[in-house]
Amino acid sequence: MRYDVKLQIEYEYQGTSDHARNLLHLLPAEIPDRQRISASLLTVDPIPSERRDLFDFYGNLMTFIAFHEPIDKISLTLAARAERLLQPPGLELSPPLAQMPSEISAHNAIGGTAPHHFLGPSPRVSPDPDISAFARNVAASNMPVLEAVRSLGKALHEEMSFDPEATEVDTPASEAFAARHGVCQDFSHIMIAGLRALGIPAGYVSGFLRTIPPEGETRLEGADAMHAWVRAWCGAQLGWVEFDPTNNISAGMDHITVAVGRDYGDVAPVKGVIRTAGEQDTHHSVDVIPLTAA
Repeated sequence: MRYDVKLQIEYEYQGTSDHARNLLHLLPAEIPDRQRISASLLTVDPIPSERRDLFDFYGNLMTFIAFHEPIDKISLTLAARAERLLQPPGLELSPPLAQMPSEISAHNAIGGTAPHHFLGPSPRVSPDPDISAFARNVAASNMPVLEAVRSLGKALHEEMSFDPEATEVDTPASEAFAARHGVCQDFSHIMIAGLRALGIPAGYVSGFLRTIPPEGETRLEGADAMHAWVRAWCGAQLGWVEFDPTNNISAGMDHITVAVGRDYGDVAPVKGVIRTAGEQDTHHSVDVIPLTAA
């Protein structure tokens, strides 16, 4: 399935800034046998004093920008064409949960995709006794890892309510879980915490999700937003598997990956520092437009 992806993020500052530095994770990823990017352009206005495109530890393409001249706004515009490739069905073989410690210890590589980096606490996902108890209540020690992943995702989908007003970008997973309300970032962080409590390496995926309007209604431009879901390492044979707990589905043809990391902090679309005074306004819109076959 092919898509045109359009994103616009604008920041307006009440006070003129004389210095700003940002790290962007906005360019969709090229993933062998899973996702192909035929065109991708990230435009920054005004043109920054410095710009570098490079790869981070996890293999994500990131963009560094810096401004050394006075600015009162920044506009980020992405235009990309992405194709999600159909995955052939295969054997869903994963070890039982009790066997995961030996599976992980037998994995020799320590690069950015190694499961070892996704098992312990990370800056935005800390152990939580309530989340751990919830996860252990869902999964038994003799349950295959893949089944445990799907069971936990389904249980969270049933337990939690999607509520865009309930949390902020820095709300801890424990707080969102206690309230049983949150957005895709919260669903993902909670699921990651639960999987790690079960001994399953788990990480965060940032990207885009095609949304389909209700029958008979016209699709609204700019109505989409960046999305988040979970990746879990299900043993040496199966490797990484992605699951979307917000929608209780395996990530598939409608999910377009931008970046992967331990949690949101590793893959935040925009992060950095700016020296200014007063308030700031932010505007964000995303369009994921499916294309008909050529």
